[in-house]
Amino acid sequence: MEATALSSLRGTVGLWTATLDSVPPMRAVQLAQEIEDLGYPSLWFPEAWGREAFTQAALLLSVTTRLTVATGIANIWARDAVATRNAARTLAAASRDRFVLGLGVSHQPLVERLRGHAYASPLAHLRGYLEAMDAVPMHAYEAETPVPVVLAALGPRMLHLAGERTAGAFTYLVTPEHTAGARAALGDAFLVVEQAVVLGQDRATYLERAHAHLDFYTGLANYRNNWARLGFTDADWVRGGSERLCEALVAHVDLEGAREVVARHRAAGADHVLLQVLGEGAEPPLEEWRHLAEGVTG
Repeated sequence: MEATALSSLRGTVGLWTATLDSVPPMRAVQLAQEIEDLGYPSLWFPEAWGREAFTQAALLLSVTTRLTVATGIANIWARDAVATRNAARTLAAASRDRFVLGLGVSHQPLVERLRGHAYASPLAHLRGYLEAMDAVPMHAYEAETPVPVVLAALGPRMLHLAGERTAGAFTYLVTPEHTAGARAALGDAFLVVEQAVVLGQDRATYLERAHAHLDFYTGLANYRNNWARLGFTDADWVRGGSERLCEALVAHVDLEGAREVVARHRAAGADHVLLQVLGEGAEPPLEEWRHLAEGVTG
């Protein structure tokens, strides 16, 4: 049976953002409250150089009452399976099932340079990690609390693992064509898709924000491999990406365009679409979130 925290998200549009790390923690919780008040059903955030994922989730859940909070994605090399499973149980129980655990293998530079682990056989490592999580004991009140888990997945083998062992998959920096392939690979499992957007602005500003957004990701092999499967080539992942790659992965939209790009992912099989609004710099794009809510949260 699909977990309640995911069932409530089916057919809706949430937010993904990395910008909460750029403001003080108490400002981040104020933003979560406003995001909830704007009608967004979910808020997803990453784990890289910023805040520890479960600490951030606890902060955001503690000041909201309806918002689903999700790690998108918590790094499996950041903590062992016992810490992950039991922290997730506590968050789910304390929030009345408003927590989704997104897990992933991250990327070689973030695992080896930042955390000092060997990025060897990530698929096998994740499979073993899930097996260890299944066996974790907990001697606390919330020991039996179910927690929905989705895996960061791009390629066929990771998508298969997500569909086989967890509630579903989370895809990032993908096209509607990829969404269709992910749906076929997952079967009936839950599919969460992130879509970056630049709202309004002229083309020069759009390209500036799109190139800046892709600058880090074009240096990561996992994304390049996935884009190659979609028909892109070495010429497209120069740092910051080619214009062709920008146009495929970052939508330049108004409110109607935002609804249309969401509809394309839904038609391809997405259960829940996350919009990542690219604003100016690293500041939370609150005005854009407010404006966007008029068109996508009803």
